[in-house]
Amino acid sequence: MDAKIRAVSQPPTAAPTAKVETRTMSKGRPAADSSAEHTKAERVYRELRRRIRELDLQPGSRLQKNEIALEFGVSRAPVSEAIAWLQEEGLVDVYPQSGSFVAPIRSEDVREALLIRTGLEVEAVRRVAQMADPQLLERLDANLEAQAAAVRANDMARLDDLDEAFHAIIIAGLESPRAQRLLDAARALLDRPRFHALPEDGRPYATLAEHRRIADAIRTGDPELAGAAMRVHIAMVARAIERDAAETASQARLKSVK
Repeated sequence: MDAKIRAVSQPPTAAPTAKVETRTMSKGRPAADSSAEHTKAERVYRELRRRIRELDLQPGSRLQKNEIALEFGVSRAPVSEAIAWLQEEGLVDVYPQSGSFVAPIRSEDVREALLIRTGLEVEAVRRVAQMADPQLLERLDANLEAQAAAVRANDMARLDDLDEAFHAIIIAGLESPRAQRLLDAARALLDRPRFHALPEDGRPYATLAEHRRIADAIRTGDPELAGAAMRVHIAMVARAIERDAAETASQARLKSVK
């Protein structure tokens, strides 16, 4: 984790009992002051989101606005805007008078996100399969080649980026911005547990194989086959997350008794 952002194991004592501040803000809406400020906020948002996703910023880490502003060479305004976007995605908890903290990985959020992803992506891939778009298949094939290279290099961060891009290519085939936003919101809550579970023994190779089966099913033009391939893939993701969570909990219990 970058030394310029100080992490703490948990929010201060007063924070959990305080009311979490709630705000709604869309990533697509520019900041009121200027588009330049919005661009700065976007840059801060993307980097903080990456650090949260890859667990460089652990759950409970405090986000110090002054330190983040200094690191990125911006004022506090774009930092506040970036944190508001992360809060909207459920990745950051904001406690009035106490500060902003990386949200814990909540099991109920994971279950809900998996439910949304299953319903949305199974139907999306069914429709995309019926379109038989050769350009979409070319993009999927190029993505799969890059995934294979990332697996060979054992580059989990690169593989995770390509995983996200693979699913984005499929959902983009619907040409439905609202569906894309719903998927983005669901994936945001799954990013951390998925990334943590990705290095699990054999999981990178299994992920690549499942993605290839999805692409092959789309190529056949059979919507039922494509939907089944996507459903199996998301079910395997869910199992990997569950196994990883159980192992993490077991390790925590062992440490507590030592």
